Formats: sequence, structure tokens, C-alpha cells
Amino acid sequence: MKIDPIHAEFGARISGVDLALPLDKNTFNQIDDAINRYSLLLFENQQMNDAAHLDFTRRFGELEEEHLSYYSRGVVTYIGRVGNIDIDGNKVSVRQVKASTGNEMWHSDSSFREIPAMYSMLCAYEVPDEAGETEFASARAAYQRLDQSTQQQIENLVGIHDYIFSRTRVGEDAVTENQRTYMHPVRQRLVRQNPVTGERNVFVGSHVKEIEGMPDAEARPLIDRLIAEVTRPELVYRHRWRVGDFMIWDNRCMLHRGCGYDADKYRRRMHQTRVRGYGPSIAETLDND
Repeated sequence: MKIDPIHAEFGARISGVDLALPLDKNTFNQIDDAINRYSLLLFENQQMNDAAHLDFTRRFGELEEEHLSYYSRGVVTYIGRVGNIDIDGNKVSVRQVKASTGNEMWHSDSSFREIPAMYSMLCAYEVPDEAGETEFASARAAYQRLDQSTQQQIENLVGIHDYIFSRTRVGEDAVTENQRTYMHPVRQRLVRQNPVTGERNVFVGSHVKEIEGMPDAEARPLIDRLIAEVTRPELVYRHRWRVGDFMIWDNRCMLHRGCGYDADKYRRRMHQTRVRGYGPSIAETLDND
């Protein structure tokens, strides 16, 4: 297995590994160590299928239910479909495409759940001839850039993450009535720490509606400032997808967003799984807590 960094702050390309085959313990341990160190791993030219995808995901922990099906229809599935192609190979409705544009805001997957996702794993099967990239930025590197007074200010703050808040910024019809009924705001730490490396990061994104105990007039500028620090344009990694790309990223310390594409002209079919986190972030502690 070979590891080559792909960005100055995060990310590595892993070669010499076939993820469709069962991995020996040593190889898996190297991958597990690499995701903690690099936050994002890219495997190219993979010949994946859903069964292999799920088997690989389970090696890291408990599978997380795909949230759109779960909260809209009560259906439990562990393969999320990203793009504009449904399970039968047909293009999805205009409404579904519109709702997915919420993914074009900077976010961390499932931060709106009490137990936020740890890892996301995305496999590309069909990609547009142009556009449709995904951008990534490190909330870990951003924390290191903050001045000491800001680090101290945010250390014990709690952000309120709300899926309905973020998605209705796209449009009121971007969420279903069931989602409005069952998806409630949750409390998340504003600063988290990797339990393996000890490195800290800010935990923000488009789902953050407010900061607990702070007036909106103060909270909103702070939230926006932190997101802007994470996503400095010159420090963003923009990934141009190719068929066979398989990517893992750490939602605990990474923000990402999709880039638009012509969904009428092109097909885009990608399958995603997620690993549930170890527990609520609000129960986590920092080294000096």
C-alpha cells in the first residue's frame, strides 16, 4: 500500500489496495491510521459494488441509516444515492434535484443528528462530463490558525445544528412534512478533538443555526467567521470525480460541499455510506476539560 499526500493540509491518495476484496488486518489498520492522520483518503480505479462497499464500511463501526429515506418515509437503508439517478436507473424528480442543492453549502454530514457521523464513504459510478466536483476543507487546520483568544472563547461553546434551518435556505419545499416533524435541532460541541491524534478542530457548517446562550447578533458573525476560516478559497481541495473513485472523509474535522452540474444534461450516480460516531459530541471532552 502506498500513501501520497494530495493537499498541503489534509488528504492522501492510497494506491495498491483493492477495496472490493477482503482486507487483511494489517492493511486495514494502515487505512484506519491514515484516515485519522489525513482526514480524507482517495482510492482510484476501484471496481466496487454495494455489498463490498457495505462490508468495508462495517470494518470502521456501526452503519448509519441514510437520512432522507429514514426521516421522510421511515425506510432504513444504508446506501445513500448521490446525484440524479434513482435505484431503477432513471433520473429523479425535479424536486429531489432541488432539495439536493442544499449539499452545495459547506457542511459536515449528519451533524444534525444527536450522534453525528464519523466517516462518509462515496463511490463514483457515473459522473458528468463537466462540473459536479466536490470541495473539501480542513476544520482541524482552521482551528490551528485561530488566535489564542478565539480558541479560548469557543472551547466550551455549544452549537445548535438544525437540518430544517439549513435546507429551508434552499426553499421551503426542500424538506418534507415528515422531516419537519421528526428532525429536531441538536446540541454539538463547537470544538472537538480527535481521540487518536489529539488534534482539535472547530465543528461548524451550514447546519449550525445558533450558539447556545449567545445572542444571535453575536453568534451569527462568529459562526460565519469560523466557517470562512475553514473554507479559505486558497486552502480548499476541489476533487474532479472519475468513475471508480472511492473516497473516505472524516466528518468530525472536515467540511465539504458539492458543486453544481447540469442535471438535465448529465447523469450523476454515486453511492454513499456513513459510519455512525462513537456517541454524542456533547459528551466528548477535551484534554484539559
